[in-house]
Parts: sequence; structure tokens; C-alpha cells
Amino acid sequence: MTDIDLIQKDADLFFQEAFKRNIGILTAEEQERLRKAKVGIVGCGGVGGAHLLNLVRLGVGRFHIADMDNFDAVNIQRQYGATIKTLGENKAKAMKEAALAINPHLEIHEFSGGVTANNVGDFMDGIDILVDGIDFFAFEMRRRLFLQARENGIFAVTAGPLGFGSALLVFSPQGMGFDEYFDIRDEMTDLQKMIAFAVGLAPSALHMKYLNLGKVDPSAKTGPALMSACALASALVVTEVLKILTGRGKVWRVPNYSQFDPFLQKYKRGVLWNGNRCFYQKLKRWVLYQRFKRYEG
Repeated sequence: MTDIDLIQKDADLFFQEAFKRNIGILTAEEQERLRKAKVGIVGCGGVGGAHLLNLVRLGVGRFHIADMDNFDAVNIQRQYGATIKTLGENKAKAMKEAALAINPHLEIHEFSGGVTANNVGDFMDGIDILVDGIDFFAFEMRRRLFLQARENGIFAVTAGPLGFGSALLVFSPQGMGFDEYFDIRDEMTDLQKMIAFAVGLAPSALHMKYLNLGKVDPSAKTGPALMSACALASALVVTEVLKILTGRGKVWRVPNYSQFDPFLQKYKRGVLWNGNRCFYQKLKRWVLYQRFKRYEG
């Protein structure tokens, strides 16, 4: 039995005791790399909150986290930080407290006003990898941050909870860029950009076999989501973050994509060599635009 007071005060002893069950899957050297790494997580809700807590338990030692929203009752069914006690609290601040309750020796800075044009430089400063936990409908902020990550020469990882499952994309600073992969142009409407993101995120569209599109409302920026899908998305992201930060294992970067749906027991990995510009992707985008264009204007 360890001395609890001692390990709470001694960072090295805490790290040794708290994360020793990782060793055997990770090496001690890899664990130390994670301890020194700094991860930037934008969004602290359904997926972002899960990413943070799972990365903390993995042993990552430094974070920048951002979210301008407060927890509300509608978040209870899927967001890790949403409890009766945190309703009305800023998500970034509440998740920082939750992270420090796991590891009091973390170096963690929260941006409770979110990431803006004025502070994006501060948020990105010194981070080794960008993790996307942004709300699905907050497209322009996601786009801006992925472009900034590319300029900074770091990887950016996103996983979207879709139905019962999740899709995963990894953007390398040397590979295909965000706008290039999704075929995004400034002159496109918000709806067109959102559809391009949805179609490019999960080209295999496994979830469309059972998803009720009638419950998706782009004007209200709402859609169905399950906690189990958020948990799966986080498991995928945390694994990729580990691989990138430790240099261990092959990283299937864009234009590679993958999606796993445990309800259907199906896994699909493929390559969109031309991103969303290929014929079938354009056709999907056109069909979805006809379905949702009434929400424009």
C-alpha cells in the first residue's frame, strides 16, 4: 500500500505509481514521452471531455483545453463532465477540475472563452498535437484550427460519433490538407460545408442504415448522438494520439479513412485519393443538399 499523501505531493512518485499498469503495453520511455507531451483539445463536451480524461489516464502530462459553452441538462446523456453539480458551469473549467482530480500534477491551461482569432496563437503555442472535440456544426472554427495545425507542422486528429459507431481521420502536416480533402471553398454556404464535412468524415456511411435524418436540424445545429459512440470515438483518438506522440505503429493519415460500427459489427477502412472531389462523394453531397436545402435562408 502506497502512502497516499506522499504520492499526491511527489510528482515523480505519483507518475510511477499511477501509470505503472501501462508498462508492458507501453515502454517506460514511451510513457515518459507522453508525460512530457502537450495536447491541445478544442471542445470539452461529448467527445472532447472523453478525450481529455482518457489522455490524462494514459499519462499525458500537459494540456491546452478550450470551450466557451456551459453544461446544460441536454448534455447529461453523453458528456463526461455533465452532472447535476456542473450544470451551468463552463465546460473547460469543469473539465480542468475533473482532470486535476485524476492527476494533480498536470500542467493544464483552460481557455474558457473558447478559441478565437485573437487567442488561437496562444492556444496552439507549444502543443504537439491537435485533438478535435468541436461540436459537429461549428465548422469554421474546426477548419481554422486544422489549417493552423498544418502551418505549425503538427498532426490533427478527429473522430466523429455517428450512430452507434465512430469515424476517424488523421491529418498529417505533410499530407493532404483539410480543405483539400473535404473539397471546401470559401464561396460555399455553411450548409454545403457541413455536408462536405459529414460525407468526407465517413465515406462508408455505415450509420445511414438506421439513422433518422429527420432528427437532424442544421438550422438549430442539433442531431442525435449516443454516449457509447462518444466513448468509441475517444478510444480511437487516444490510440492515434499515442501512436503519433511515441512514434509507434503506422498512422493511416488522410486520404485514408476508417469507420467502425459495433451495432452492425462492421469495420471499413478505405482511401479517398481525390478526397470529396471523386464522383460518388459529389453525388452523396448533392443528395444530402437536396434533403436539407430548405434550411438555408
